[in-house]
Amino acid sequence: WYGGQWYDGDAISLKVNDPSFLFGATLFTTLRVHNGSLADPRSLWPRHGNRLRHSVESLGWVVPNWENIHKGATRVAQVFPVVRVTILSDGRELILGRALPDQLAQKQQQGVIAWLAQDKRYQRPQADFKTGNYLSAWQARQEAIASGAGEAILQDGTGQWLETATGNLWGFKQGTWYTPPLGGILPGVMRSHLLEQLQEQQVPVQEIPWSMALVKTFEAIAYSNSVVGVIPLRGIIGAIEFPGPLAIDQPALRQLQHWSGQLVP
Repeated sequence: WYGGQWYDGDAISLKVNDPSFLFGATLFTTLRVHNGSLADPRSLWPRHGNRLRHSVESLGWVVPNWENIHKGATRVAQVFPVVRVTILSDGRELILGRALPDQLAQKQQQGVIAWLAQDKRYQRPQADFKTGNYLSAWQARQEAIASGAGEAILQDGTGQWLETATGNLWGFKQGTWYTPPLGGILPGVMRSHLLEQLQEQQVPVQEIPWSMALVKTFEAIAYSNSVVGVIPLRGIIGAIEFPGPLAIDQPALRQLQHWSGQLVP
């Protein structure tokens, strides 16, 4: 779906001097759709829309046709379980569909290995917004895969852990969940949803900076996003003994996965 029209195929026309092409001047959000419907509560569609609206307003961009966006996302959701809504800087919308990640159920159950990107050059620019300029996070994940890992963890210039290349971090110890604070990380839709769930269930949660000293006290570590839900980390190359002592069957971790609503049967 592009600019108010449905396209069959994988090609659209874009001017070579379009800022979206030249500079990655886009905003986007990606969600998992349940039962082919944006209205399913697990799809978290209102949260995704609110974040897009806030980003457009904060950056002073042309306001898109929100009705077209809803119409296009609805149609794509009838075909694909994952929907990506992209807003170009002039207000046009590009809405794509794709399949769920390979072996998602296995990753949710068995966890993945992460790779610690020990260089601030991997930080995402304008991290408060989900922009199309995603090169640093993409490159970090490519290097993680080349190292035999499935995800990358990004740090700031002082060594504080921020987020992963595709999601937000969670750590658990002694009955309390921890997640890095906003400011330099993406305010993830799944992150805000899980924070609400933890608060409603009166489970202690702290939003505090992650030093290496703090990380090494965690019993379990995971990352979250709106497509995969919550994925445990069973080891971290460059930080924790590989394959590592991290728990993947921690009951609190399985409860967090349940609250995400994104478990694959």
